[in-house]
Amino acid sequence: MTLLKLENVEKIYDQGKLEVPALRGIDLTVEKGEFTTVFGPSGSGKTTLLNMIGCLDKPTSGKIGFNGEELGKASKRDLAMIRRHNVGFIFQGHNLIPVLTAYENVEFAIRLTKKYGKKEQHEKIMKILDEVGLKGLEHRRPNELSGGQRQRVAIARALVKEPKLVLADEPSANLDSKTSKEVMDVMKRMNEMLKTTFIFATHDPLVMDYASRLLEIKDGLITKDQKKEKNNVSN
Repeated sequence: MTLLKLENVEKIYDQGKLEVPALRGIDLTVEKGEFTTVFGPSGSGKTTLLNMIGCLDKPTSGKIGFNGEELGKASKRDLAMIRRHNVGFIFQGHNLIPVLTAYENVEFAIRLTKKYGKKEQHEKIMKILDEVGLKGLEHRRPNELSGGQRQRVAIARALVKEPKLVLADEPSANLDSKTSKEVMDVMKRMNEMLKTTFIFATHDPLVMDYASRLLEIKDGLITKDQKKEKNNVSN
């Protein structure tokens, strides 16, 4: 089942009298449940592509279809609702709210959806915290958690609302190799359990090892699209 379809997507940024092309005509189809990595040098267009897919920005030209809906025709409010209900974000800097506990950071995301009652919210929060390995740590604030634990909170926050798509921008950038592997194990397990689609932007070979599909982007163009038979995850 197709979740995402991009057709000749271009993005040009105006910088004074200069026009800087970030995406030069992207064609891409992503099926439900894929675990995809986008890689390429800095400035190649990885983050811009994620911003287009995640409804954070609109393309200069081209079409983006998400879950059967044409995003180019959506209003700002509609795009905000799509993000709120159907897209989860994981950033390299965690972006947790420092004064809130792990539980409260996850709770903040699910409350925005307004889909669940208080009891069901609590059950979902505790379940996802347990699944990402944070049982017993729900009352700790971010400064009381390790880098890997903070990233697990970010994963739980992204997944608690049961989104159709999770976008991760350099999720392992601030982690050591052991912690990176633990975090990727969590996300791969969530992908397999929930059939959630993941798209990563990364430079990290370890993250690429986990991917079932590799997309290389250079100068705003996809130059390689490789689907792997099996994930050769390093031990």
